Amino acid sequence: MQSEEKALGQMQAIVTTGTGGYDRLVYTRVPMPVADSGMVLLKVLAAGVNNTDINTRLGWYAASVDQATEGTITIDDRHDGGWKNATPFPLIQGADCCGKVMSVGQAGDTALIGRRVLVRPCMREHGFDRMDTLWLGSDCDGAFAQYVAVPQAEVFAVDCDWTDAELATIPCAYGTAENMIHRADVGAGMRVLVPGASGGVGSALVQLLRRRGAEVVAVTSPSKVDDIRGISADHVLTRDNDLSAALGPESIDVVIDNVGGPGFGTMLRLLRRGGCYVSSGAIAGPIVSLDLRVMYLKDITLIGCTAWDEAVFPNLMSYITNGEIRPLLAATYSLDRIADAQRDFLQKRHIGKLVLIPPQES
Repeated sequence: MQSEEKALGQMQAIVTTGTGGYDRLVYTRVPMPVADSGMVLLKVLAAGVNNTDINTRLGWYAASVDQATEGTITIDDRHDGGWKNATPFPLIQGADCCGKVMSVGQAGDTALIGRRVLVRPCMREHGFDRMDTLWLGSDCDGAFAQYVAVPQAEVFAVDCDWTDAELATIPCAYGTAENMIHRADVGAGMRVLVPGASGGVGSALVQLLRRRGAEVVAVTSPSKVDDIRGISADHVLTRDNDLSAALGPESIDVVIDNVGGPGFGTMLRLLRRGGCYVSSGAIAGPIVSLDLRVMYLKDITLIGCTAWDEAVFPNLMSYITNGEIRPLLAATYSLDRIADAQRDFLQKRHIGKLVLIPPQES
């Protein structure tokens, strides 16, 4: 193994011990990972906070849960609450990783050592012809630690003037957004509705859609209207608006919706015949009412997105390099303040992403 780091032995990490409250987030010392064959060892420079971190800790993915993701679920030891039924607790969460390559496994690319990289958190371990996924921080240990080991194929070197924290805003939110746009085949001139436009994925969607020349209709809270206009949304409505009255029936080509909940039916009615509804989340509630007549009589396509297509992450890296997107960093916290970061995340007063900074000393 090629390496520039010392044999540290242990590192600081946040270990999620099971489903439940903030007491399940334990800041402690754990053994350092190693870069086995095909892997690289990264020093974590910054790690973003995402809905899925909270959802997994709460067991929100369990079929028995029908609530919004507002942090009110407190049942401990929910064994079926993970993406794939059972989460492998104890687990180091964290899907967003900006890191520095410290070592590579046997026969690995030593040219990577010392490079700043982003990690593709959605790993297609059986190739892109299958939908199987392995998610950093949900299916295997992630970035809420000083170090993390990941497959070499999932690291992408990045050269830009962004800070580590700014880079850590990108992987999960922008990757999820770009994947939905890619699946829906959004092109120039298409009119796209984005509910929840102020969140990490929503604000990424606004930027990425505008980059493709789409007309963006964003929905946000009244206090954030100016912020969403500031990232170039063409039209901004608030949650207080009657969307049907404001937009009219069959006025939207594509809805990209991570909100769900009671507004789902309205979204389908707003779609033009042959339109497309895309989702990778349901922060306002996972259980919705679907009128099948609206779906089939209007030839609507419904697309669920979890597995990322192969082009998604290389696309994002090129957008960063070419200055075609910008990071939306709301705040940073030291790693040991993860509970504060998650509480603030659930308040939804911010625009963009919250980021954790692990201690950089050994």
